[in-house]
Formats: sequence, C-alpha cells, structure tokens
Amino acid sequence: MNSENLTRLEEKLAHLDRLVADLSDVVARQDGELARLTRRLEMLMQREAERELADGSALPLADQRPPHW
Repeated sequence: MNSENLTRLEEKLAHLDRLVADLSDVVARQDGELARLTRRLEMLMQREAERELADGSALPLADQRPPHW
C-alpha cells in the first residue's frame, strides 16, 4: 500500500469517526427528549383522567372499552 492510499484511508477513517461521534450526540439528545416527552404525556393523561373523574364520569375515557367491544 503506498503512502497516498494510506493517507486517503486515514482521512476517511477520521471523517467516519467524526460522523459516528456526531450521530451518537444526536441519538443521546433524542433519547433525552423522548424520555421528557413521555413523562409529559403521562402527566397529561393523569391530569385528564383526574379531570374526567372530577366531572362525575364513572370511568376515565381512557379506561373505557370502545363501543364495538
């Protein structure tokens, strides 16, 4: 393998290392955002269930069977 090919491979490897690091950062950020959004959704669902109970519903809408069952 000549020097030119080795240099080209080293450059490609450096580029791929950087790309993997960037993608890892994106995945970590998305994981945190997904966890945050999941917590917010659970909180909103709980709040809505409490509101439905306070309005006098026998069962929260989320716990009721659909009419076709």
